[in-house]
Amino acid sequence: MSELIQKTSRELRLHILRYNPQDEKSTPHIQCFVLKEAPGMTLFIALSDIRENQDASLNFDFVCRAGICGSCAMLINGRPGLACRTLTKTLPDDITLAPLPVFKLVADLSVDTGSWMRGMSERLETWLQGSSVERDLDQMEERMEPELARDIYELERCIECGCCVAACGTAHMKADFVGAVGLNKLARFDLDPRDERGDAATYELIGDESGVFGCMTLLGCDDMCPKDLPLATQIAYLRRKMLRQGIME
Repeated sequence: MSELIQKTSRELRLHILRYNPQDEKSTPHIQCFVLKEAPGMTLFIALSDIRENQDASLNFDFVCRAGICGSCAMLINGRPGLACRTLTKTLPDDITLAPLPVFKLVADLSVDTGSWMRGMSERLETWLQGSSVERDLDQMEERMEPELARDIYELERCIECGCCVAACGTAHMKADFVGAVGLNKLARFDLDPRDERGDAATYELIGDESGVFGCMTLLGCDDMCPKDLPLATQIAYLRRKMLRQGIME
């Protein structure tokens, strides 16, 4: 790894997959951009420099630039990651960038993760359900133990960047697989005492090959999550609980 970390001012070559499916004249091709590395440069900064000074037509997404929105996720030398959190000094001189697989391509490095995430959320009903969440706004919420609140918060740190889906072998083969991001959401509600849907209702949504029993446990989701969420642990927890209780199709 040390040999990849070089002094600043080296020359970087970014090989970017270019394609706009909305343009009939566009064909998939790799375009190389050369630029000088700057101190503290991230891939987001490098891409912004290219768009500002070399090619204004380059498409990539960003919002927060702080690893919170998940918009700038892409394949970085074949591995899903966030452009805003990836320092160029940790990469070789030649960097290959491509859009995340599984999701609908918008153009170049931009993909539509929003439609996929919304469809998954609507399918799994990933919101608190029950009379306890329909209380008067002036009514105090029941106290929750700090340990439980921390466990719930840990699972809520998901930014829906799509890295876990892009790294998932099952998601590449099965279009209806809800992915680690969906299973993580239901694991979160399984912990939350405010949710009253019950185990049977929850597991009916994920107790088949499109849910926990479709996961091949390749651990791509766990390895590639930029927020270091325990995704594989949550999938294993749901699977064991379903098997224990005998609630499965």
